[in-house]
Amino acid sequence: MVNNISFPNLGLNFSINRAAFSIGNVNIYWYGLIIALGMIIALAYGIREFKRCGLKQDDLLNMFLICVPVAIICARLYYVIFSFDQYRDNLLSIFDIRNGGIAVYGSLIGAGIVVLVYCLKKKINLGAVLDILAVGFLIGQAVGRWGNFVNGEAFGTATTLPWAMTIASDGVTYAESVHPTFLYESLWDLAGVIILLVYRKHKGFNGEIFLGYILWYGIGRFWIEGLRTDSLYLGPLRISQVVALMSVFLGLAGIAAGRFLKHKNIKISVGKPKGIEKSSLEEPKDDNDDIDE
Repeated sequence: MVNNISFPNLGLNFSINRAAFSIGNVNIYWYGLIIALGMIIALAYGIREFKRCGLKQDDLLNMFLICVPVAIICARLYYVIFSFDQYRDNLLSIFDIRNGGIAVYGSLIGAGIVVLVYCLKKKINLGAVLDILAVGFLIGQAVGRWGNFVNGEAFGTATTLPWAMTIASDGVTYAESVHPTFLYESLWDLAGVIILLVYRKHKGFNGEIFLGYILWYGIGRFWIEGLRTDSLYLGPLRISQVVALMSVFLGLAGIAAGRFLKHKNIKISVGKPKGIEKSSLEEPKDDNDDIDE
């Protein structure tokens, strides 16, 4: 299938085959390759940060290997639960994700559970790990949204803005002059990466960057979801907007509570900063030290 994606007001036009290449009768799609690229870049960032913070890189790799399949399964389950009517007549189609049908919130929930259990079991500082993974998640999401561009999906309502996008597939136009919401979210996520990387030098406690992540992403997703035409609904409510709003409140409340406890010198930690060498703890803390005891 070839998608013709254009930005008429900007004079840009792209003809993109959804399949990058084939191995026998099996098509390998650009969408999957782009998602994989986002994961690899996020993993590379995580490996670097684990080393810088004195955490064991093997722990990150172990979590990654578990998180990937769990995140994919949970992303699919999340989507199926809130759109079950389209699978009711053919339950086996639930297992066919080649035609899409995954939700980022499901993947985040699945990955979060894996990280929580792993850190508790290994007695690793959960907040410190989440701070690193939060930036990695945003990197992966910023890259991964371009998979929606290739697929000609996740677009918004009609608009007269200069960057309006038109999408046709096999000569049939099905989205004309619409918001390129995939691009909005990719740019929002990229801005979030930059902001969190700057903010981490001023964080007050482990876990604050993660809370900043869910706050930032929640604000952006609430706004962008309101423009999209493919939202999942629970009654009259857009599920992603409800979750986004909850994320904003949780992020704000968590940061406020963490700062208050820090001010009162009350320490709450899940796990300990396992992997930090004693010599590094004896040195004065600088801007590169992200783990507190």
